Amino acid sequence: LQYHDYYQAFADFRSYVETQKTVDEKYKQRDQWIESTIQNIVNMGFFSSDRTIKEYAERIWKISSIQAK
Repeated sequence: LQYHDYYQAFADFRSYVETQKTVDEKYKQRDQWIESTIQNIVNMGFFSSDRTIKEYAERIWKISSIQAK
C-alpha cells in the first residue's frame, strides 16, 4: 500500500487505531464517558453547513427560513 494508496486512505490508519483504543478505554469509565459526551454537545458550535445554507438563503436566494412550530 505504500506505493499504491493513491488517495492516502491508509496514511493515518495507525493513528486511527491508537485513538480508537483510547476511546474504547474511556468508554469503559461510564461517568467519564457521559461527562465527555455532554461536554462535546455543549461545546459544539453552529455547523458550518447550516450557516452556509442560511447565508445562501438570505444573501443569494433572498428567502427567509421557515421556523418549526
